[in-house]
Amino acid sequence: MSTFPNCPECNSVYTYEDGALYVCPECAHEWSQDAAVDAEEEKVIKDSNGNVLQDGDTVTVIKDLKVKGSSLVVKVGTKVKNIRLVDGDHDIDCKIDGVGAMKLKSEFVKKV
Repeated sequence: MSTFPNCPECNSVYTYEDGALYVCPECAHEWSQDAAVDAEEEKVIKDSNGNVLQDGDTVTVIKDLKVKGSSLVVKVGTKVKNIRLVDGDHDIDCKIDGVGAMKLKSEFVKKV
């Protein structure tokens, strides 16, 4: 029994092969087999300006971000030191002074 890669869009395990493409029956996403090999190598996370981020970088918030479940707001220009990159929708783990541990999206930060 051969195993196919999970869907890159919804992470479904029910993908199947259709000619030179992989197809996900759950979200209808199609991708080439060559793209599946490239995606498995390494995911590159970039900031809002297109700079590549790495663990330990310092970034600045470019937009007021409301903290879900509280009345706190992370203001524009807040510096975040020593970030850690993780998989998922919110791809930055960090600690922000006055707020605590948070997860941020890389699209709302720029590298310092």
